[in-house]
Amino acid sequence: MHRRLLQAPAWVGWRHLPPVVAVSVVLIRLVGLARPLRADEAGFLLVARAWEPGAETLYGPYFVDRPPSLVAVVAAADALAGPMTLRVVGALGCGLTVLLAARVAALVGGRAAVGWATLATGALLVTPQLNVVAVKGEVLALPLVLGAVLAALLALRASSTSLLTASLHAALAGVLGALAVGLKQNLVGGLVFAGVLLLAAPFADPSPIPADTPGGRERSTGRRLVGLLAALAAGALVPVLATVAWAVGAGVHLDTLWYTVVGFRSEASSVLTSESMDAPARRALLLLLVAVGTGLAPLLAALLLGVRRAWRAAAPVTAAALAMITVDLAGVAGGGSFWRDYLFPLVPGAVLAVALLSPRPSAVGKWARGLVLATAGSAVVSLVVWVGWNATGQQELDEVASGSALADSARPGDTLVVYGGRPDLQLETGMPSPYRFLWSLPMRTLDPDRAELRALLSGPDAPTWLVEWVPFSSWNPAVGPPLERTVEERYVEHGAVCGDGRRLFLLRGVERPAPLPDC
Repeated sequence: MHRRLLQAPAWVGWRHLPPVVAVSVVLIRLVGLARPLRADEAGFLLVARAWEPGAETLYGPYFVDRPPSLVAVVAAADALAGPMTLRVVGALGCGLTVLLAARVAALVGGRAAVGWATLATGALLVTPQLNVVAVKGEVLALPLVLGAVLAALLALRASSTSLLTASLHAALAGVLGALAVGLKQNLVGGLVFAGVLLLAAPFADPSPIPADTPGGRERSTGRRLVGLLAALAAGALVPVLATVAWAVGAGVHLDTLWYTVVGFRSEASSVLTSESMDAPARRALLLLLVAVGTGLAPLLAALLLGVRRAWRAAAPVTAAALAMITVDLAGVAGGGSFWRDYLFPLVPGAVLAVALLSPRPSAVGKWARGLVLATAGSAVVSLVVWVGWNATGQQELDEVASGSALADSARPGDTLVVYGGRPDLQLETGMPSPYRFLWSLPMRTLDPDRAELRALLSGPDAPTWLVEWVPFSSWNPAVGPPLERTVEERYVEHGAVCGDGRRLFLLRGVERPAPLPDC
């Protein structure tokens, strides 16, 4: 029975499977509408709502090291129907990702690969081991990356019949790939895949496109190659030039745009490596376990094991897929913080691995099909556990409970600073922050000795409320004592927030009811 399932996959080749899985993915991800915004989502929303670009600041009162395209998407979703609209956009994007994965698989591996790629993609997009709730740049960019992969494959297919059509597809690949980078800087996988595919195609025989694809056995000429690469580059420049034009029109200095989107990351990386690596090391280990447990890592590893067969069948696609996976793995490692969302950019690589291997009658193909079934099973088990955990009230929501209690005690005009960065708590209170850092990493990088924070706390614009979400001595013990002295001079402990050791302070001379959250 098990052998027949792996060797005769008629059911996964069913033409209605991709739309069925796509709709299922959308419905499952819409469960996120019942959960509060997570930290990054809330932070992006706060930045978007307060967005006031200027010569020396890309976003105004708050700093975030993300491209303006991402903040614009968050702002547009919020303006359309409120904060949770972003979750709807993310769910629809995941559904589109499934359909694009099916189309990519059809071009790379033929009809036999479609169902397996569809199942693998759907499972990876809904497993709570990664994230079935929050929507950030990694999730929003997935259809753009796979769209770039698809457009590059179509450009290669059309290159033997129409240079104009092929060039348009190559340009589209460039546009989509660059738009993905506009949602998070390291999401260059689509551009890498397209570039390597077009470069490798003239040197391969047979072509990477299956035999049942029209025009799939023709070589690209050098002239066509140059034309396609030029079209790809031109397409990639469109979003970049549009961003630069917006910055100039908004009065933002280009060096401010560059530093916020690119330059800050090198400084932040230095900060991360200079601090204790205990917490990042634990998260890195957890990330590795999640990559294995979801099936993502085994699927990528299967491509390495079956690379010789994949290379013989589709050398340029195999080369492009390996290049994309390598770059995306470097992005995971280079991020430094090792959050689980970092694994989402590897999903397109897994799609290509399944498409290249699953149709093969060899042992590697059988292993690939078995891994897809294991990936789907892992997602189902994880969903059942996650639903049970949340349904029985086991999911802690300290930030929401604390923020709600603070909102009840606050008065119009009150402000709040959360030390350590919890934008979701900040958003729940409804109070703005006079401190420009909503996340801890920008604070640790741009205010390393907390001089800016101490000046704020001791000055006329001191926040009404201060939450010590993490101890003042965290990350750099030397900053704790002077910060503690400043707080003691200006603030008194007043009420509570959820969590052991966390303190809530109220500005001296201000009368407010003491918050007592239901933790």
